[in-house]
Amino acid sequence: MGLRADLERYRQVGEQRRQDLAEFIQYGDLGQSRADQVHIPIKIVDLPEFAYDQRDAGGVGQGQGETPDVGDPVGQPQPGDGEDGDPGEEGGEHDYYEMDPEEFAAELDEELGLDLDPKGKSVIEETEGDYTDVTRSGPSSTLDFETLFKRGLKRKLAMDFDEDYVREALKVEGWGPKDVFTWARENRIPVSRGWIDSAYEDLPVEARDEWDSIESMKAAVDREHPADRVRREGISEIPFRRQDERYRYPETIERKERNVVVVNIRDVSGSMREQKRELVERTFTPLDWYLQGKYDNAEFVYIAHDADAWEVERTEFFGIRSGGGTRISSAYELTQERLETAYPFNEWNRYVLAAGDSENSSNDTEERVIPLLEAIDANLHAYVETQPGGEAINATHAEEVQRHFGGTDEVAVAYVNEPGDVTDAIYDILSTEAS
Repeated sequence: MGLRADLERYRQVGEQRRQDLAEFIQYGDLGQSRADQVHIPIKIVDLPEFAYDQRDAGGVGQGQGETPDVGDPVGQPQPGDGEDGDPGEEGGEHDYYEMDPEEFAAELDEELGLDLDPKGKSVIEETEGDYTDVTRSGPSSTLDFETLFKRGLKRKLAMDFDEDYVREALKVEGWGPKDVFTWARENRIPVSRGWIDSAYEDLPVEARDEWDSIESMKAAVDREHPADRVRREGISEIPFRRQDERYRYPETIERKERNVVVVNIRDVSGSMREQKRELVERTFTPLDWYLQGKYDNAEFVYIAHDADAWEVERTEFFGIRSGGGTRISSAYELTQERLETAYPFNEWNRYVLAAGDSENSSNDTEERVIPLLEAIDANLHAYVETQPGGEAINATHAEEVQRHFGGTDEVAVAYVNEPGDVTDAIYDILSTEAS
């Protein structure tokens, strides 16, 4: 097979042994990945190779490049790699399975059983499809003969009537053409007054009182439906008209670009200590990868807040910590301004993802945050509460939001108290939007 083929085969074996995706999200090292490239650790499978036994270095019969005299020492024992040697200082070898966001999203769908169908917003291309649509005008080569025939046949059946049945009505005693025409209209028989007058004139005088009433005629004579007569006798001609013509033209297929903007909001107040910040990062980072992999064009906005809010770069977002208080509505006010300025909802899919420990200034959630959530159009609003030590007494923001929006698919609330809760939180958020 050759060394190159062996190397590829062993790499494939290693990739199969990469860290489980859920385990990686919950406990893995996310720092090795980039915004557009996910690096998942894999267990290395070493290639087989020849290795010299270090214990054979030195000793009787082993020289150092010159011929020793009889009785001369042949060198000092060298430190080996066994238990008596000093510990090595070189780092171990690591390798990673590289996964782009699109593959990450597909695998997360399979892992969590998700089924998010991204929505296209802006039309970027129109192409011609099959000739499945019809119009009233067009080149003769595209005339739809099937439609023309069906419309003509429909008219033929609508205009046709049982002539023998109407002639029998002319034989009712005391009835003339006017009486028969009125009776025909009442019974939805599409016969003209001119045809009735002509048929009455052709009728012998002695036959004009054969029936004493219309009821006795109807009891004795069966009316034949035009469709039954066509099946029995066939049809010799169909009356086509200009308005029956239809011309085929290609269906217009619009390809819509699937644009998404993801607003990540994080509480950076003094209560958001390191463990809480880590849980936010462990939840938001896979969500960013997932949404980036699902959409054609993804942009991200990062907003940090304590009592005030400001926009930051991604590299700063997860490390910021302030000593101020907390007013969550400040972040949503900035979000609303940012989205309305740069990301109109008719062109962009919007996700607003916020996280914190649910501590908020008095009445801010009820009086400001909830109205802002209702006012900001988005595919989904989500709030992730991180409370590693359990709920704090004044940590009520998530509960208030959930109580107000419970039972709707507009707002998702998730709780992350430890890394093992992360995948459940991601599922709760994304499955809410998918529904």
